[in-house]
Amino acid sequence: MNEANVQQAVPFFRVTNMEASLRFYVEGVGFEITNQWIVEGSIRWCWLQFGGAALMLQEFHPPVDVLGAGVSVCFMCKDAIAIYHSLKSRGLNASKPFVGNGLWVTSVRDPDGYLIEFESPTDIPEETEYSEP
Repeated sequence: MNEANVQQAVPFFRVTNMEASLRFYVEGVGFEITNQWIVEGSIRWCWLQFGGAALMLQEFHPPVDVLGAGVSVCFMCKDAIAIYHSLKSRGLNASKPFVGNGLWVTSVRDPDGYLIEFESPTDIPEETEYSEP
């Protein structure tokens, strides 16, 4: 069931300078901003699309020099809550799902500290936390 649930992997880069990163990815490479989160007039997070490929950027404060910091892979799913239950049933320490940017989000860290996130679209209000049934 989980194999059919996962539909897309999306790299998620925490960047030190959003303006410079957008110049590079949008103006340089040719990505298009298709979704964004703006706070106080500045883009804090965005989804970039380039053909069938996608990339997410979010400004990282403060920058750190630790293996795995600033890089994650987001697997877009039909049902991230089902993935959460599957991860927990296999003994992994999955984060409690919450709604961010219109997506249910749950995550685990691999042995090197890389963040692996599973996300699925929802119309539930932002910052809602999942409650176990």
